[in-house]
Amino acid sequence: MKKILSAAFLLAFLTQAYAHKPVLNESSTYPADAPYEIEEPEISKAIYSTLTGDPHYYRIQSAIDFDFYAGILAAKIGECALESKFSFEVLDSEFDKIHLADGENFDWVPWYEEYGKQWYWNGPEVGEKFLSNEVFKAGTYYIKVFNKTNTGQYVIAVGDIEQFSFTDIVGLIFSMGKIEDEFWDPDKCSNG
Repeated sequence: MKKILSAAFLLAFLTQAYAHKPVLNESSTYPADAPYEIEEPEISKAIYSTLTGDPHYYRIQSAIDFDFYAGILAAKIGECALESKFSFEVLDSEFDKIHLADGENFDWVPWYEEYGKQWYWNGPEVGEKFLSNEVFKAGTYYIKVFNKTNTGQYVIAVGDIEQFSFTDIVGLIFSMGKIEDEFWDPDKCSNG
């Protein structure tokens, strides 16, 4: 609990790149015809989710041009090896590929997130160093998250503007414990 409170305190008073607002996606399916809706695509979010046999789709709809950022991560549990690598594609409104972030052929590296006090495996991104480097025109876009087996836990980070309301901070206090229990469970480590 101390870790969660310190993270909440820092988020309340500090804004800096790398602090994505955590969101626990508790649904196991987000098919192309019923995607997870990402509102305010420039506002940073870290969406924790689990593939259970099919790719996940996320939809961004914006009436104005916006800075685009997306990156994929996985929880790093102790000295355990990375269990699953994830990739994502950025698609246009017709599901044509704009970008491929190929996690299979990427050198995932350990990364410590200061606010949440957790280690991650940092995968590929569309952007650079957790920041946008491209403007997308107004319209509809999709992010498709997948891997070879379409299984495993991942985190998709989107947006690069840090914005936390008081409600977000209170929600963080209650959600981070559940996220930590689900994503950093040492029993999930096959070599630990």
